[in-house]
Order: sequence, then structure tokens, then C-alpha cells
Amino acid sequence: MHMKLLEGKVAIVTGAARGIGEAVALKMAEHGAHVAFSYVSDNSREKAEALAQRIKSMGVNAKAYQSNAGDFNACEQFVNDVISEFGQVDICVNNAGISKDNLLLRMTPEQWNDVIQTNLNSVFYMTKQVIKPMMKAKSGSIINMSSVIGEMGNAGQGSYAASKAGVIGFTKSVAKELGSRNIRCNAIAPGFVETDMTSYLKEGNSAEKYMSLIPLGKFASAEDIANSCLFLASDWGSYITGQTISVCGGMNI
Repeated sequence: MHMKLLEGKVAIVTGAARGIGEAVALKMAEHGAHVAFSYVSDNSREKAEALAQRIKSMGVNAKAYQSNAGDFNACEQFVNDVISEFGQVDICVNNAGISKDNLLLRMTPEQWNDVIQTNLNSVFYMTKQVIKPMMKAKSGSIINMSSVIGEMGNAGQGSYAASKAGVIGFTKSVAKELGSRNIRCNAIAPGFVETDMTSYLKEGNSAEKYMSLIPLGKFASAEDIANSCLFLASDWGSYITGQTISVCGGMNI
């Protein structure tokens, strides 16, 4: 058995019923962390409960919470529940995200606000809650899911790009504000990842168009992103804070 990097730690992962969040939750558990994770819709309940069972079978504690990361009160309740159940919070992965892509001429204020609320405001809501126990413990690692689109921009993705760029600025500010308390805050900027959210990119000619932008010539797996999360969450990343690690196959160059 390989060395476990997160033995006895407690990790929170938002939006973990599928895709990147699910891969992150499993990776943390594989390395000995207890995992509390959230999912938002009733449709995801079955998947979330199955994931919790799967994680428990790996010999650590796990619990699925139905909670909307884009709702301040829900985040407060979620973190309070996790602390009363698990006793501590060492790692927080702010992964919950949506896209509602539209050209600017067609984008409605509602579409814009939904994306900002879920992708950017949620990171503030969750971070505000988890820094309290982390400050007490004088340690913690916060990992915010940005996107290569937040660095590069993309036509038709104005709201998504703005939300993900906002995450990067917020991440740097948190790193500066809480570094003296031994709390680290970093962002990961995935490129194209093979998940339900990107499956439409593989249809028709667009797949070839996107592949041509990626020096490594392929999409990431969700596990590729989870591996970077593990690194930033663990002591292996102990001198890294305020950074955005692009896990994009070189797409942003």
C-alpha cells in the first residue's frame, strides 16, 4: 500500500455527486481523509449516497449532505453540520459549478447571476465558514476550482469566464489574508475534462477544434484534476499558497 498523504484529515468537497468532485472525494479518501461532501439536486441523491458508501468501504468516514453551495445560509448550516459530525475541517475543495453559456447579445441577467452565484459567491460563502475551524487549528488547505477559461476567456462563456477569473483573485486575497495563520489557499484551473458537463464538446467538428488547442492532444480525466487537488491538500504542497495550477494539457499557452 502506498503512503497515505491525508491520514486522519477531514475534507469537505462541494458538488461531489459526479465528475471532478466525485474523483476528488475518492482520491482524498484513498489517502486516508474522512470526506464530507455536498450535492444539490434530488436527482443526485442516489449517486451521492452510493458514493458515501463506497468511501466508507475504504475504511474512512463519509457523509453526503444535500446543500446548495450558492446559498449563504445553506453553507453555514453545512459546515456546522460537518463540524458536529466530524469534529474538524482540514481541507475544503470548492468544486461546485455550473455553466449557462450564451452569446452576450442573448445572455439574460438571470443566466449571468446564476453562474456568478454558483461559481463565485459559493467560494466566498464556503471559505468564510471553513476558515473559523481552520484558524483555531492553525492549519488548513482551501482549494478553489477555477478554469482555464477564467485565464483565457472564451466566446459565449462570458459569465463562466468572469466567475472563474473571480475565483483566482479571491484565492490570492485569501492566501495573503490567512497565510500567517498557516492556512493555504490555491486554485486549480482545469482545461477540458471528460465529464458529463463537457460531453457535448466531443460531438461533431468541435472535438477536433478543441484537441488542436491542447499540446498533449487529449482531454483530462477527472482523476488528473483530483491528483493535483491531493498534492495541494497534502504536506507535499505545504509551501504553496495563492497559486493557480493549470491542469490543462498546455492549452493556456
